[in-house]
Amino acid sequence: MHLRMLRDGRAMVAVAALLTPLPALAQSVPPPPPSSTPSAPASPQAAQDQRINALLAQLQITPAQQPQWNAFAQAMRDNATKTDALFRQRASSAATMSALENMQSYAQIARAYADATEALAQAFASLYAVLSDQQKQTVDGIFRQDAAKNASTATAKP
Repeated sequence: MHLRMLRDGRAMVAVAALLTPLPALAQSVPPPPPSSTPSAPASPQAAQDQRINALLAQLQITPAQQPQWNAFAQAMRDNATKTDALFRQRASSAATMSALENMQSYAQIARAYADATEALAQAFASLYAVLSDQQKQTVDGIFRQDAAKNASTATAKP
């Protein structure tokens, strides 16, 4: 159970939240062609930066949109850093945790995800407000694809 929560949680670190599709937004960006695929990132933060850069290119952020984009990207980075630290802390002590400590640790992570999701949603709202109609269509499509993917994955799990 702990390993599964840790593994599932690390996958969600990427873009930062448990309850919204915003983290999945960055994960939905198609990978580059095989010939230019970089090696695996050295850290969750590096993986987050790869997703941020791919999304930046896909949305074709303009110089005028850069301040809102920068705030959104920083929120994603902050979320990755914070949640990675919590998961590392949990993983390092999971073997010796009591059941109560286990639940408290999980609650701490859930609160951190909720706080991170709120910060990310606020930054995204500011970005979304300055996107062109075409950019909104692109990002809306990414959200819809990810929601469908997550729904099919959730029904396939035991």
